[in-house]
Amino acid sequence: MSRIAGRFTRVESRPRARKSVLGLLSDLPRKNCWAIAEWAGERTPDGMQHLLGRAKWDADQVRDEVGDYVVEHLHDEAVLVVDETGDVKKGTDTVGVQRQYTGTAGRIENAQVAVYLVYAGRRGHAAVDRELYVPRSWTSDPGRCRAVGLGDNTEFVTKPELAARMVTRFLDACHRAAWVVGDEVYGGSPRLRTALEERGTGYVLAVACSHEVPTGAGRFRADMLARKVPKRARQKLSAGAGAKGHRFYDWAVIDLTDPRPGSRQLLIRRNRSTGERAYYRCYSPAAVPLTTLVRVAGSRWRVEEFFQSGKGLAALDEHQVRRYPSWSRWVTLAMLAHAFLAVLRANEHEGHPSPDELIPLTCDEIQRLFTALVNRTVFDPVHQLRWSVWRRRHQARSQTSHYRRQAAQA
Repeated sequence: MSRIAGRFTRVESRPRARKSVLGLLSDLPRKNCWAIAEWAGERTPDGMQHLLGRAKWDADQVRDEVGDYVVEHLHDEAVLVVDETGDVKKGTDTVGVQRQYTGTAGRIENAQVAVYLVYAGRRGHAAVDRELYVPRSWTSDPGRCRAVGLGDNTEFVTKPELAARMVTRFLDACHRAAWVVGDEVYGGSPRLRTALEERGTGYVLAVACSHEVPTGAGRFRADMLARKVPKRARQKLSAGAGAKGHRFYDWAVIDLTDPRPGSRQLLIRRNRSTGERAYYRCYSPAAVPLTTLVRVAGSRWRVEEFFQSGKGLAALDEHQVRRYPSWSRWVTLAMLAHAFLAVLRANEHEGHPSPDELIPLTCDEIQRLFTALVNRTVFDPVHQLRWSVWRRRHQARSQTSHYRRQAAQA
């Protein structure tokens, strides 16, 4: 908190911001201004609402501090992951809300959608930037934009363009990342791919099966090329460890033709059980082995983990605000709260290796201990620590049993 204190113009806003972040890290069943204000011992929610709506501080400056903090502690062969998430909302007055598809619900719902940039290293992952997706139904109505704190001249920007904006901002801040990954929404954008290539930043971006790519024999759909790949050209490789062990797939790569400098490929992933395929457009300034492309492609799952833990542990989606400034402030503080857990987890793993009979500390367990011991919500910290050890030992045994079954089947 001392790191971001200077971003608050008024000194009295700093302790309230601290209380807000502690509230986001608490074990409250529902986290909004009212609940956090009551938990913090304030008489009314007015102070917390003032912090989000009218207090003088720049959420973008705090966002930059969060990015610096994450890079400083999690730097290790990092990959930038772009993806969007939706928060289901009621009514039509909340900024950016309209009926649109959201993966959170798995269908078209009345929702607010935001695009996030996640910094994923070997030591951990956390969000370093965010942009709210403002649909055309809003940008075509200046009065509506004005009412929620957006400028009268707010222009429509696609999700891939928001992603390019965040990646550019991150790299312009003198941070380094060799790769960018994303799903089909971003892989299908020529503008995003071109913007990354012009900066010399590699990418592994998913594309649809109907996506056409250039080869020496002409342009072909990705699925047509995949059917021509002989069985012997596939390699069984892991896309990284998941909750149930390593994620093994069959992989193949096809070189693409392009007069511009750099190496370009179509990466093909095949599910070993179902035969289902996925396709990726790849670029790197210099040729890289297949194992590198597979490792980078596997990093995309980190953003799903961030959405799950960011919402579950830091209330990323529990904001009950209508105006854009309040939204940007809430999600920025939530990103800071989650980054704190991710950094603490990384430092604990590096400095204090877990005994063989315990799984490493997770963000969930760190939040539980932090709430109990630092926020002092229990009277017997020894009891809480014993339960923590029991949970980790139990999970380690379950994990070991699963790995043994997996090895026996292999």
